[in-house]
Amino acid sequence: MTRFEPFFGLRYDEELAPLAEVVSPPYDIVDSNERARLSARSPFNAIHVELPEPIGRLDRYQHAAQLFGEWEQRGALRRDDVAAIYVYRMTFVDENAVTRSTTGVIGALGIDADGTGAVLPHERTMPKPKGDRLDLLRAAKINVSPIWGLSLAQGLASLLGEIVSSGPALGVATDDEGTVHELWMVTDQAVVTAVCELVGTTPVVVADGHHRYETSGYYRTEVRAHNGDRAGDHDLVMALIVELSADELFVQAIHRLISGLPEDFDLVSALAVHFEVTPGPDDIAELSRSLVPSGALGLVTRTGNFLLVPSSELIGSSEADLDSSRLDHALSGIPEHDLTYQHGSQTCARIVHDGLAQYAVLLRPATVAQIAETAHSGKRMPPKTTFFNPKPRTGMVYRPLINE
Repeated sequence: MTRFEPFFGLRYDEELAPLAEVVSPPYDIVDSNERARLSARSPFNAIHVELPEPIGRLDRYQHAAQLFGEWEQRGALRRDDVAAIYVYRMTFVDENAVTRSTTGVIGALGIDADGTGAVLPHERTMPKPKGDRLDLLRAAKINVSPIWGLSLAQGLASLLGEIVSSGPALGVATDDEGTVHELWMVTDQAVVTAVCELVGTTPVVVADGHHRYETSGYYRTEVRAHNGDRAGDHDLVMALIVELSADELFVQAIHRLISGLPEDFDLVSALAVHFEVTPGPDDIAELSRSLVPSGALGLVTRTGNFLLVPSSELIGSSEADLDSSRLDHALSGIPEHDLTYQHGSQTCARIVHDGLAQYAVLLRPATVAQIAETAHSGKRMPPKTTFFNPKPRTGMVYRPLINE
């Protein structure tokens, strides 16, 4: 059984801190310019605690803890006096101009410390983000933003849809991309039990927030090592749970930027060992659209674009049936280089053409079926394989770790 429970949420007071002014994207997609813009929007904006900065003698994590205390004292944040689950809907217009929505439920997800299979990660992680999130959790003792989990329980979306249609949202915010974020607080015990029991019937696949999930596991181990191995809020992590359904999910690829190769190194020729390389469309949008029908990856260079169709040898030697795995294998034999991750094909092309990277490799998005298959197999995709969009906003609700 997967453990999923209500919690006592910490939420903004709409009069002092209107939700539209205080929510922010998650920490890992905010650059320095956007952080500055968000922090100027409101002194209570979630970015101040999601990506805190040092002040005086306080390091950035101590400052975040201090801010949470100050915001509560000033009444900008208030703790719910009843444990609840929070239904969360994101409504957006996709790249084909179709209005879509993703509806999930925020609650406290049990950490699968014993590896029973109740929670299934699907991507490998990197050490630096885990250290950052662990330091923040240690200092603030608050789950600042939810991880995103996918439930294999059929009917969850329908059940949550009934809750959404039963009354107006408690909080509404429209982000800068036009996505509407809505939150419903659910305290009716029968409804809470029905949702939590349904989530508990199947494993949860971690869709986004692998670093935060692993960080919560490390934190749980630390706390139990010092408190006599007692149970508490540290045994769970705040999670947004969405039914694993193509109707509920919009998955995009995270592309690769390559820099640091010798100027005389011909990457196109090197990749021709593993791919059938043919010229691709000059227009980036057209190049992106051609990837799925042609079964190819896209290569953007400063002088032209190419389509990369994997060879049968590459397909057979790759760890998984994924573009990210195949590219990892193909790049393992080239000279030392810097590999960074970037979503948005137009952004990647601009970075290359501006001379900030030598190449961009455009990947096809992983499918919902591939995500589920990878998780069930016990394997993990390479880091930054999937980009779930839109992103849940930080600040819709926080989860204090009260019982330690």
